[in-house]
Amino acid sequence: MILGMSISAFTTLHVIISLVAIVLGLVWVADLLRGRQSALIVGLFLLTTILTSVTGFMFPASAVTPAHIVGGISLVALAAAVLGLYAFDLRGIWRPVYLVTAVLSLYLNIFVGVVQAFQKIGPLAALAPTQSETPFVIAQTIVLALAIIVCWLALRRFRGGGMSAA
Repeated sequence: MILGMSISAFTTLHVIISLVAIVLGLVWVADLLRGRQSALIVGLFLLTTILTSVTGFMFPASAVTPAHIVGGISLVALAAAVLGLYAFDLRGIWRPVYLVTAVLSLYLNIFVGVVQAFQKIGPLAALAPTQSETPFVIAQTIVLALAIIVCWLALRRFRGGGMSAA
């Protein structure tokens, strides 16, 4: 039991939070590439991404796993993103810090999603049973390349401000 839920129910909740975080992150990125962002969308994206990492640490484990390491990196990045946005209002160095760390957190969430997809979805698992096969490497390389491109474009196009209520 985790938080009064069966492990199965908690896993479902964790997956839902993760998927919502990814969708919100993609909406946030689309806005950034237009040079703006919604206060509501970015707030919900950051919150659900934080919750994704926090709930990931709640699963039973007898040792530190790669998931713990990814979750820890994500939480550190999210702390910097939250500071940059809410404490320092994207002034000076905090705009690029915010953009890089928030995009990194989205990337890590999608990275884990790809790992889980290749573990849990039959046809993908058959293509890369050990996750060292070419299809897995190609999928993760595409995700990384897209994250780098999005981050670079966001750094060029989003100048801060332009925060809308919706």
